[in-house]
Amino acid sequence: MTPERFARLRQALSRRQPDLTVLMDQVNKSHNFSAILRNCDAAGVLGVHVVPPERGLDLHHGTSAGSKKWVQVHRHPDIASAVHALKRQGLTVLAAHPSTSSVDFREIDYTKPTAIMMGAELHGVSDEGLALADQHLLIPMLGMVHSLNVSVATALILFEAARQRSDAGLYNTCRLEAEDFERRLFEWAYPSIASARRQEGRPYPGLTEGGEIIRDW
Repeated sequence: MTPERFARLRQALSRRQPDLTVLMDQVNKSHNFSAILRNCDAAGVLGVHVVPPERGLDLHHGTSAGSKKWVQVHRHPDIASAVHALKRQGLTVLAAHPSTSSVDFREIDYTKPTAIMMGAELHGVSDEGLALADQHLLIPMLGMVHSLNVSVATALILFEAARQRSDAGLYNTCRLEAEDFERRLFEWAYPSIASARRQEGRPYPGLTEGGEIIRDW
């Protein structure tokens, strides 16, 4: 671990947004799932929520570019439990779907705690997910096609959220609790050691300012 690498990890983690997330409602193509994770990392999303399709879903490693290391994935058995869990955390759940009540995605205030629900490629967000959402949003289309690829649509919405949050200064200071930040930083810097320590039930060792493990900690 070089000091430069450690400084980059620290900076990226300090910009993570604990109250901005994506909920994938049975997204069923691995390359889209992986691309969405990559989008989330680029926009500073701390973790995503997933209701897997019935046949399961694996990451497409070529597309994800290792994003799963940086974006925590929370799995839920069904969309109802996922939405209720997010609402208990105080997040507004927005479903990307062109319904009669949908609003332009640029009209949403993403500086508030927000979860963006994206659906499967063919059928979109499930009927149950749409019913549970607080608001529907859409991306206006000017051509003949009705919708964008789900990972592209997610990127557009996320980067509108990132633009608003950047203007509001939400990336300027770390928004994680100090203990949570230090734990995640060690896991990012030394994932194999962190995994072994968790299995052994032992605490993580301390780190120097440059990211070196304190051997006699």
